[in-house]
Amino acid sequence: MTDKIEAKERRYQEVEKLLSDPGVTGDQKRYRELSREFSDLSEVVEAHRALQKLRKERDDTWAMAEAEADPELKTMARDEAKTLDDAVAQGEADLKALLMPKDPLDAKNAIMEIRAGTGGEEAALFAADLYRMYTRFAETMRWKIELIDSNASELGGFKEVIFSLTGKNVFGDLRHESGGHRVQRVPVTEANGRIQTSAATVAVLPEAEETDVVIAEKDLKIDVFRSSGPGGQSVNTTDSAVRITHLPSGTVVTCQDEKSQLKNKQKAMKVLRSRILEHEEAKKAAALAADRKSQVGSGDRSDRVRTYNFPQNRLTDHRVNLTLYNLDRVMEGDLAEIVEALKLNAQQQRQGDEL
Repeated sequence: MTDKIEAKERRYQEVEKLLSDPGVTGDQKRYRELSREFSDLSEVVEAHRALQKLRKERDDTWAMAEAEADPELKTMARDEAKTLDDAVAQGEADLKALLMPKDPLDAKNAIMEIRAGTGGEEAALFAADLYRMYTRFAETMRWKIELIDSNASELGGFKEVIFSLTGKNVFGDLRHESGGHRVQRVPVTEANGRIQTSAATVAVLPEAEETDVVIAEKDLKIDVFRSSGPGGQSVNTTDSAVRITHLPSGTVVTCQDEKSQLKNKQKAMKVLRSRILEHEEAKKAAALAADRKSQVGSGDRSDRVRTYNFPQNRLTDHRVNLTLYNLDRVMEGDLAEIVEALKLNAQQQRQGDEL
């Protein structure tokens, strides 16, 4: 571990100098890449320096305890030293986790797709609740939110809603949200007050840049048509909606959120690249996991990953056996505890694979 830390320290200093180089600052793409790398390296360097400080404090406290003649003070010093022992152990574990190879996709922005599943209108309303939950969480994380496309239901829910999230490590934080989300509650459409079970699916895609996925124009079929549903004056009057079909894979993306045909095309291409990238990454992951008996957090959209029980104010994530009784807060965007639990679970799995 010492060799890895020393290498990180050297690279940290190199990148720090490069970020002040005029030749780098003039190249926006290169500058962004180095800034991300510097941010990651800073976490390791700061954690290592904090750990060194803790170790010194612990060693000094143990030395003080051994040298102390007064029994009461000796006991107090030993108790403090044991507390510092625990802090050092935690610091070492945290540093080890930071030194593990990171998935390069984690640093990417994300595109989220939420679709109503079984349950009719109630499922569409639940999809809208999930959209609101994720956008509230994104606001607390100071991520930028951009609606790409949506298909509203009669009661104000969403049959489908697609949006992008831009910020630091967005995909890394949200990638484990993919899967089937089940809700248990009394629907607004239920006159007899009976609890109904409905579902929605969530897909989280790493936002692909043009350099990540190369798509030839000859492989695209682009159709334009008039927008439908809620919108501005251009709805049903101009051919602004765009449908792009990727012929080799059969992937189809539609976007009609913008009044501009060009903007709709740009958004649709963003989603198309991300879906193709996700498909390629899923194939790689499946090949690596072929010999496993189970795949937790595989991103399979058909899996039931979480249940939202409104009558009991209970949320259960089935992958990590996490149950919380603060569903009301979760639906307001308080997802931090869930996100961290899923990331920790994924990290422990990776550590297990390396052993």
